Amino acid sequence: MVLLYFISSEERHLRANDREFNLSFKYANNAIKTSKYNVFTFLPLNLFEQFQRLANAYFVFLLILLLIPQISSLSWFTTVVPLLLVLSITLAKDLSDDITRHKNDKHVNNREVEVLIDGDEKWMNVQVGDIVKLENNEFVTADLLLLSSSEPLNLIYIETAELDGLVSKHVNVNMNLFILLYISGEVRCEPPNNRLDKFTGTLTLRGETFALDNERILLRGCTLRNTEWCFGLVVFGGPDTKLMQNSGKSIFKRTSIDRLMNVLVIFIFGFLAFLCTILSIGNGIWEYQEGNSFITFLPRADGANASLSAFLTFWSYVIILNTVVPISLYVSVEILRLGNSYFIDWDCKMYHVKSNTPAQARTTTLNEELGQIKYIFSDKTGTLTQNIMTFNRCSINGKSYGKSSKKLNCFYVPQKTEKVDFSWNSLADPKFCFHDHKLVEAVKSGSPEVQAFFRLLALCHTVMPEEKTEGELFYQAQSPDEGALVTAARNFGFVFRSRTPETISLVEMGVPTTYELLAVLDFNNVRKRMSVIVRSPEGKLTLYCKGADTIIYERLHPSTSKLMEVTTEHLNEYAGEGLRTLALAYKDLDEDEFEKWKERHHEASTTLEDREAKLDTIYEEIEKDLLLLGASAVEDKLQDGVPQTIEQLAKADIKIWVLTGDKQETAENIGYSCNMLREEMKEIFIVASNTAEEVREELVNARKKMSPESGDEPPIEKSRLLGKKSQVVEDEKVDGEYGLVINGHSLAFALQKDVHLELLRTACMCQTVICCRVTPLQKAQVVELVKKHKKVVTLAIGDGANDVSMIKTAHIGVGISGQEGMQAVLSSDFSFAQFRYLQRLLLVHGRWSYLRMCKFLRYFFYKNFTFTFVHFWYGFFCGFSAQTVYDEWFITLYNLVYAALPVIGLSLFDQDVNDRWSFQYPQLYAPGQLNQYFSKMAFARILLHSCYSSLVLFFIPWAAMCDTVRDDGKDIADYQSFALLAQTCLLIAVSLGLDTYYWTAVNQFFLWGSLSVYFAVTFTMYSNGMYLIFTSSFPFIGTARNSLNQPNVWLTIFLTTILCILPVVAKRFLFIQLKPTINDKVGSNFVAKAVPPPPPRKFPRRRISTRRSGYAFSHARGYGDLVTSGRFLRIPVKSRPALFPHTDTPVADSTPQTYRTIFEEAQSP
Repeated sequence: MVLLYFISSEERHLRANDREFNLSFKYANNAIKTSKYNVFTFLPLNLFEQFQRLANAYFVFLLILLLIPQISSLSWFTTVVPLLLVLSITLAKDLSDDITRHKNDKHVNNREVEVLIDGDEKWMNVQVGDIVKLENNEFVTADLLLLSSSEPLNLIYIETAELDGLVSKHVNVNMNLFILLYISGEVRCEPPNNRLDKFTGTLTLRGETFALDNERILLRGCTLRNTEWCFGLVVFGGPDTKLMQNSGKSIFKRTSIDRLMNVLVIFIFGFLAFLCTILSIGNGIWEYQEGNSFITFLPRADGANASLSAFLTFWSYVIILNTVVPISLYVSVEILRLGNSYFIDWDCKMYHVKSNTPAQARTTTLNEELGQIKYIFSDKTGTLTQNIMTFNRCSINGKSYGKSSKKLNCFYVPQKTEKVDFSWNSLADPKFCFHDHKLVEAVKSGSPEVQAFFRLLALCHTVMPEEKTEGELFYQAQSPDEGALVTAARNFGFVFRSRTPETISLVEMGVPTTYELLAVLDFNNVRKRMSVIVRSPEGKLTLYCKGADTIIYERLHPSTSKLMEVTTEHLNEYAGEGLRTLALAYKDLDEDEFEKWKERHHEASTTLEDREAKLDTIYEEIEKDLLLLGASAVEDKLQDGVPQTIEQLAKADIKIWVLTGDKQETAENIGYSCNMLREEMKEIFIVASNTAEEVREELVNARKKMSPESGDEPPIEKSRLLGKKSQVVEDEKVDGEYGLVINGHSLAFALQKDVHLELLRTACMCQTVICCRVTPLQKAQVVELVKKHKKVVTLAIGDGANDVSMIKTAHIGVGISGQEGMQAVLSSDFSFAQFRYLQRLLLVHGRWSYLRMCKFLRYFFYKNFTFTFVHFWYGFFCGFSAQTVYDEWFITLYNLVYAALPVIGLSLFDQDVNDRWSFQYPQLYAPGQLNQYFSKMAFARILLHSCYSSLVLFFIPWAAMCDTVRDDGKDIADYQSFALLAQTCLLIAVSLGLDTYYWTAVNQFFLWGSLSVYFAVTFTMYSNGMYLIFTSSFPFIGTARNSLNQPNVWLTIFLTTILCILPVVAKRFLFIQLKPTINDKVGSNFVAKAVPPPPPRKFPRRRISTRRSGYAFSHARGYGDLVTSGRFLRIPVKSRPALFPHTDTPVADSTPQTYRTIFEEAQSP
């Protein structure tokens, strides 16, 4: 035996059942913690985090200024009340979130497991070195070294969906270590890391050292299946487990609007300083020229002069003009995002009936970003497809079987064709469907070629069968492809019944037959084929082989050339339909030849150096001069509505990139089936080079074909914002549509520093990009490349743990609850059950959220700047004395009560068009991608509009009140009456100026209710009773009843409101007439027609392709070694999913609508 040692300065050393020894190393226990706070740290830590927000810190600074009598121009409550409200709401939200995390941690940590030395123990108390016992369907407690199990040869069956996206995995151990380890045993292994596919260590027992690898490790996050019990040694616990090492800290995602807001807030601070500087300079000039006239009435303090007065006035105006800094903005934004998140959660049209899975907004801070997506990065298997395979067609001895028809590039069978009746076969799968009766007749008639075809399918595989009751067979396949092929053979009379390490038992046309299994030549990425060598009951030796047609053709006997030509035509036809194809061949072997080969095979399989390479060479020796039987074609069923969804998203100018671990041929087939790759594309570039220079050359050639005038250097826009340098690669014009397919090996070179910009330029010029054989890390690197160098918003969607990295890297991560576990969902920002719901998430909820958020921000800044500018103009009429133009209580309640609810109602319920019209015209999505609704330019326009409105709201009331008397001749031109008129005009103007598309009862209630509350509060606060109780706090006694009963006051309010709204209405009218936007065009149709017109009928195009699929197995190494060794297990009884999903319920029927352009609408009669 060769001894292997693991040497590392950070190696982990532990002893079985020796806690005292293991605790000396201070390894982490098995408790986990995902919460952020505890009872003592919550308040200080949360407040510290909140005061890192610039606006909150600014208001604390204001509060300090208010405590200085010389500059305090407002009462303390004007700042304290809003600040406390903002902090309290955020505190409550963070407290609720952290309580949920504490509950989840407590639930996991308090699970119980049986520990060998202590009996039942909570998970959090399990220590490294403990031996634990797991039972069927229990979660794996920690990262364990498997010692023993209830299964023969200590095999177990685990579900690893939470870790690597796989549904199942076999783990085996070659020795029963339980008794030996219980007595004595030491393990030395690698330190904690996040490599799921790697483990290196050694086990020392009684002086002997054995190598340990990943095959003997059970990882936390797995579930024990179909195994009564097993024992394991804890190697890593709690935060050291590979699951927690992979979790890491979630990336804090901020929307583009958030980032723009940070820039605008800095600008607002500068603008505030600018306004205060002007007013303080004005105060200094006024004090110098006019101040001496007032010394008699307002004596100055000793040492006071105009300069000191100007300095103090600056800080006084910082306090007065504080409303220009949006403290309540952040809380209002959180409320809006939370409300729009609930709309996603409650959307019945995104609810999947079959799996009982609703859509879920797992993050409430990214809703508006859904309306700005430009690039979508999607996984393939389980995301675009159902990961469910069906046997549809085959070619046997030059004859094609199976019915074909095309509809929207998706394979379907006409309803008029009757299904084949398999009642003659008692072991047939009742769910299997086939529509060509000729194939059954050929089988029944005893056609040797047809029977040999299905015999090969029944023998050449690594499927594990289980038969709990007579005639009820359940297959556990390494990949859905194999399951589909074995099921097809079963229904056509060649039933795979059972297997042992040495035999395979079939039922051939009702006759039990046992074949001796002599060798399994397993699949790998290089071979792209699999073979078995069996001996029939008659003693005949045969090699059966299936694999990629290009690989099989190279090994065929020359005598099959004519059959190969016919089969190639059938393969082209199947590939054109998007089916996954395999070629099938066989070879009769000579006994002496096989015995010699078997000796060489045994020698190669037992070597310790270059074992795989030597085995491949041995396999090549016998897999030659094969005789072709035919080809099979299976369909990787697309999820419902995938082609239509991709078409809709493409019409919305969203580019889709597919990042998949599958092979190139499979990904291409799905690309055609999904309408991502189309025959009408000018060209589809394939990049499959093996060096960096060759990859660069292929990318450059592709770019030059798409845009001959493009230069060698990429068009880069350099910018420096907030100290951060950024290089943005600008878009280049392309005439026509192109596609790009690149494999993982070439992608590794393309992502290198000196080539990555060339990859980005070329890929972004294509409408569709497919990356094959990519690793999870490469997925994240591709997303990061686009995210870093393109000024766009990205979205990543996937369903497995291998998609987690790109989901976390993209601006928006979407998880699909599918066949590959919940790890992607747990790491995502949004989740749902089907890919087709993505179009509703983006085109409806995303667009509405972006529209609402932009409207809210525009209105919020408008009302605050207008409020503040009125103060600014008033400074020129009060000697720049920092006197407020409004009542202090109005200042306090303006943003919190009076003007808050109307804009929240607008931002929660407004919609320019309904969801049906959003689907009908997906180009409505374009403004969000271009940031047309809120940008720096839009902010500048808001500033100018607010300036105009403030001039109207100040000077018209001022002119109306100047030298004005009441009806009874008494003077009305006092400060308090003017303040009341100015604030009333302001509130009514900004309330009635809401730019609302969609009025609801809630909007109306919030609008008129807020105005009613204003008048009710005003009359109450200005009443005699409040003055008598709180004399100093409510000085405006009787102002409301004396002013608001005058007709000229209401005429002034009406006039100012009209003048504030008129420019907005006039601008909208002129732009609709002279320069209408896409929203204006659709909006006019929306008003004219309650229901969108029916889409024009489209006839499907027949596509002829010369592509052929490659090997249709999983890209992981096969189970050949496991099958021949006998270390396989009982397979669980699992109900097979329906071949044709049920979508006949009203809720489930949410198929996308067909795109219709504005111009088609205009041309229709």
